[in-house]
Amino acid sequence: MTVIEPRWRVGHSPLVRITTPVPRRHPGYFAKIESLGLGGLKARSALSMLVGARRRGELRPGARVVESTSGTLGVGLAYVAQSLGHPVTLVVDGELEPAMRNLLRALGATLEIVERPHPEGGWQQARLDRLSRILATDAGAYWPNQYDNPDNAAGYHGLADEIVAGLAAVGIDRADVLVCSVGTGGHSSGVGLRLRQVWPGLRIIGVDALGSKIFGQPAGRRLMRGLGSSVHPGNVRYEMFDEVHWVGPREAVHACRALARGGFHTGGWSTGAAATVAGWAAAQGSGSVVTIFPDGPDRYLRTIFDDDWCRGRGLLDPPRTQPHEIDDCRDHTECWTRCQSVLAPHSLAGDGTKAAG
Repeated sequence: MTVIEPRWRVGHSPLVRITTPVPRRHPGYFAKIESLGLGGLKARSALSMLVGARRRGELRPGARVVESTSGTLGVGLAYVAQSLGHPVTLVVDGELEPAMRNLLRALGATLEIVERPHPEGGWQQARLDRLSRILATDAGAYWPNQYDNPDNAAGYHGLADEIVAGLAAVGIDRADVLVCSVGTGGHSSGVGLRLRQVWPGLRIIGVDALGSKIFGQPAGRRLMRGLGSSVHPGNVRYEMFDEVHWVGPREAVHACRALARGGFHTGGWSTGAAATVAGWAAAQGSGSVVTIFPDGPDRYLRTIFDDDWCRGRGLLDPPRTQPHEIDDCRDHTECWTRCQSVLAPHSLAGDGTKAAG
């Protein structure tokens, strides 16, 4: 097998000005369209994690790479790992779309499919349990552990640099607000911290999903995939965030569909959630707003873009156009909600200490 160095081929997605009026009219914001970069958003972190592991001797030549994924990282790993000469086994779950399963297999990945969610930790914990069993039977396999691997965040420094260069190319010398969806914490931390070095006054807004426990809500069933978590990933830099929004699936569906009709750049749950909050921030007169659209629409044609699927779940009803406000991240919420007091995990146990932000 010829090993192709993928470094120069990862990234370099376009930066596009978005004016689609979601969730209301706004003056526009900028979005990095990561689905148009080779390998997608998470090929950046896959490259960083695997090259780092190879450099440290943790990933041996030809060793198998094993990881849990809801889909997007799987594409990045399949693209990067096999270019570096490593077979890939991906632990996925029963809710992964058939089209994504087919794509991952077409890219050469072996799939281990978990058919039942964990009673408390949901699909995410069930995947991690299966992954542990695989590692126990293959001593030479390498687990990147995207949730707690600092190389994950480091892989997105180049994305931040591309944002700076892209804005400069259109005559904008700084961004005032960064809106980032949060799952493993990789791209939000990598991009956010790097941009704060360039623009110290940058305001950073985290976007989570209803049912996610990352920022203090109790874990629950999440209809939205690609953002949110049933665990507290070590990569999340809580002190970095000035505020957090939990976005619901109705708002995300509306955003994705409106973007498809009015802007021709759209995607899935994390893209719709990020677009909702970025449009809201732009409408507040917050200055120059930039966000990241993590994925494209292809895997969501039978969900977000399927009228019958959405109608059966009440997702075509009118969405909220502004968030509900709470003072404490632990206050219960069931709709798109904003909180300007961000808590770190040690504070969520109840000691009241608040992360700086």
